[in-house]
Amino acid sequence: MSAVNEGTFAALRGQLQEAAAAFADGPDALEGILLGLVDDVDRAVREPLEIFPVCHHSPASALAMARRLREKQPKVVYLELCEDMAPLLTELRNCRLPVAVQAFATEVDGFPAEWAPLSVVAPITEASAEYQAIAYALDTPGVELVLVDRSSDHVFQWQENTGENPEPADPDAPPAEEEAALHGDAVGVEIGDLRPRFAELEEHLLRHGKVRHWSEWWHQYVELPLGDSDHDTYRQVMLLIGSLFRRLAPGDPHRVRVDEDRERYMWTRMRQHLAATGTDPADALYVCGAFHAASRVEEFGVHGAGTFEITPPSATKWQHGLIPSSHAAIEAQFGLAAGSVSIAATQWAKNLKRTRVKPFRLAGQAGTRTPKAPKKTAPALAAPAPAGQGPAPDRLTGFLQRPPVLDHLDEEELLGWSVEIVRAARRNGYLASTADAIAVFETSILLAGMRDRAKPTPYDFQDAAVTCIEKDTVPGRRDVRRLVEIMLGGDRVGQVGYDALPPLARDVHDRLAPLNLKLQQRGVQRALLDMASRPELEQCSDVLWMLRYLMPHGAARPIMGERKLGERPIQESWDLALGTHQRALIELGYEGVSIEQVLEQRLRRTAYGPQATTAKVLEAVEDATLYLRSRRLADELGRRALEVLATERSVDGAPEVLRRVRGLLGYYRTAEPSLPGWIESFVRTGYAHYCTLLPTAFTDDDASVRQVAAMLGFVFSMEGLALSLGCDRNQLELAVAQSHPEDPAKTALLWAARTQLGTLSRADLRDRCAELLGNPLVVPAYPRYLSGFLHALEPVPALADFVVEAVSQAFARLPDPVLLPWLPTLISSLRGGGSDLAPLLIREAARMFPGRLADLDTWVPPWRADPAPASARSSGRGTTGPRGLPLLAAHPATCDALAGLLGCEGTWATADEAPAGAALLARHPRTAQALEALLTGP
Repeated sequence: MSAVNEGTFAALRGQLQEAAAAFADGPDALEGILLGLVDDVDRAVREPLEIFPVCHHSPASALAMARRLREKQPKVVYLELCEDMAPLLTELRNCRLPVAVQAFATEVDGFPAEWAPLSVVAPITEASAEYQAIAYALDTPGVELVLVDRSSDHVFQWQENTGENPEPADPDAPPAEEEAALHGDAVGVEIGDLRPRFAELEEHLLRHGKVRHWSEWWHQYVELPLGDSDHDTYRQVMLLIGSLFRRLAPGDPHRVRVDEDRERYMWTRMRQHLAATGTDPADALYVCGAFHAASRVEEFGVHGAGTFEITPPSATKWQHGLIPSSHAAIEAQFGLAAGSVSIAATQWAKNLKRTRVKPFRLAGQAGTRTPKAPKKTAPALAAPAPAGQGPAPDRLTGFLQRPPVLDHLDEEELLGWSVEIVRAARRNGYLASTADAIAVFETSILLAGMRDRAKPTPYDFQDAAVTCIEKDTVPGRRDVRRLVEIMLGGDRVGQVGYDALPPLARDVHDRLAPLNLKLQQRGVQRALLDMASRPELEQCSDVLWMLRYLMPHGAARPIMGERKLGERPIQESWDLALGTHQRALIELGYEGVSIEQVLEQRLRRTAYGPQATTAKVLEAVEDATLYLRSRRLADELGRRALEVLATERSVDGAPEVLRRVRGLLGYYRTAEPSLPGWIESFVRTGYAHYCTLLPTAFTDDDASVRQVAAMLGFVFSMEGLALSLGCDRNQLELAVAQSHPEDPAKTALLWAARTQLGTLSRADLRDRCAELLGNPLVVPAYPRYLSGFLHALEPVPALADFVVEAVSQAFARLPDPVLLPWLPTLISSLRGGGSDLAPLLIREAARMFPGRLADLDTWVPPWRADPAPASARSSGRGTTGPRGLPLLAAHPATCDALAGLLGCEGTWATADEAPAGAALLARHPRTAQALEALLTGP
């Protein structure tokens, strides 16, 4: 057999030896590479198990696969695809291609935690050899489909063993289009990947082929010549290409090692299956990428010598499903040129029409049309040599020596393209005309001639359209290059059928059925919910709000209506795009069987995560109450919030904590008969916690005035509840007394806190502000004091009138040369530091100032209307005048009536009488005498 096969490619070997001697300094330099290519082809052709090399999403490969399957009719098909994805392939008949088979893991066990979530996808289109093999195996009785490539778990195992992390997405990269992002950050399984990994080789091929990118080179020099070739020619040429790229492209050592391990893995699995089932290798077909078909590992072949140990999978639990894919997503994931997959789909349709080959399609496949029966019989094809009658003849020499076949110009097709692109350009805002269509037509022919082509390819036409139509700017959302891609093939987007969806996705569709919308349809649909007339729609509202929380922006977007604690919806309006975001909905199904379960898991993950803060946990409590209405989960997360608060040593989240706690307190006081135990403990712990941190926060430069104000707001607003729960007010008074800030804003905030506690009167506060305005050295910093007073409205809202007074005094007293320089500072301080408190200040100013311009001349400010001097409004220390309550002496009737009711007798003292001291002590001296004896005793 070896001698016979030596003669199969003997003529080709001789020609290559002569070429090596002629073009190299010696035959040894080039002869090894050229003869090695022939040896690789010969080795693969002689293998008893027929190897069918393919290129992913190649119409030529798909056409050759359909032909070979009908001729050979194998009983076993070995396919290069992750072996754990086999159960999903039967669900392809419920989908509209293209779709992707996906393995997904939310929680990892055995891999670094920063890798989560893990995702592996394998996209499948109709114009691919893999789909032809799958459709043949699943719909042909007695045929077994065996997936032999490494499992999804091994994909990441081999990455981990080399110490390499999956590359994160570039944050500076421009956002991808919606269709191009359908696969997300998933790792792509490169089935039949054929692209040179040697940069100089690819550059050489592109330059001499007069093309721009690899997809165009492949279309011109491989797809078109192999489209009409017989099986043996196709097979030998693809093996030669795979061997060429393998021998001339060393590539990354890690990637080469992974490729070789994949080949060892696949041959090991195939030998195991053959031994277990007793299948004759002649009745099987091995479908793999041409790069792997030309393998040189020891395990190659049915009778391979090497042994490869397959490691066990990790403890990670993998979920499997189908997700929608698109041509743009496949191009983006595998680095293909934009529009190449769409052009391949168009070429696939042309090949079927030209050759009249009947492709394989899964029964009931959505989105496919069975071609009509041909009126005439197809031309006879060269049948392959039957098994056992010797190897296939040498087709490779003839293919390499044959001059390129020049296609005749199809003027009707090119003219139709030119007219259609002008029409599409006008719809998108371009000023295109019939003259542009003629120019595109002629330029396409000119470019094809410059590139040694008789017939313009779609890429030539695309370049001509860009040159002739797109001038300086793009008036619309799409440029001409994109319009050509849409016109030639379009970005076909697949869809996963209802029966192939995970239980969670089906449950969502069932619960939203009362909306009477086509939820699987792509695009935005408007849903109107009137819960007043149709109470059953309230359940739909609950589902939509949970979807809005869990899914990306735009999947479920409320137009009218909102959800707040303690409120019930009446009417809502939504924009739904669940069909467009079908991948995100399917991936939710990998996390649980219902959206309630997924939402609960995510809330717990947020609350118990390493980055959890008190504010985030309180937000989770609010979300659990708002979306799930679960008192059990809210209490559990509330206790977690109490734990996190006790461990925090910073005040960064104080404003958010204050806002969340106020909202939850208001809800529980109105909706529950009593407060939950966790929130009482939270108020008690928070009161003591913030009192302890208060002196440090006043002097800490990292703590902003807004954060300190939020701490005081928590303490003052929760003071009544905290004191009733056993807190000590002395702790707050000591904390304020120990605070000595240097920042002007925090100093003003401290004055406001002391005013609230009663240790600083308003009169003294007014005097201090007057001193600030009277000191030229302090006037430039006065806006910062006002910023502190503005933030003081959070803990002490009763100071709103005083803040208006302080601002008004500044404008009234300061001259323009002093006022104007710091006016921008005042505006920026008020806008940047307290924009949420400004409405309170504005309402107070509107209440105090006159409402009409005519009243302004006679208007007297309230702080000037009080005739009493400041000394009379003080506490009275240092005065010698009469003490008492003049109002009661002037109007004694009320006190006399109350005294008569209580049975008290007495007379009123006149204002001229000197104070008699403590009359109570004179009437009841025993208490004072006992105290005196205690203090002066032995």
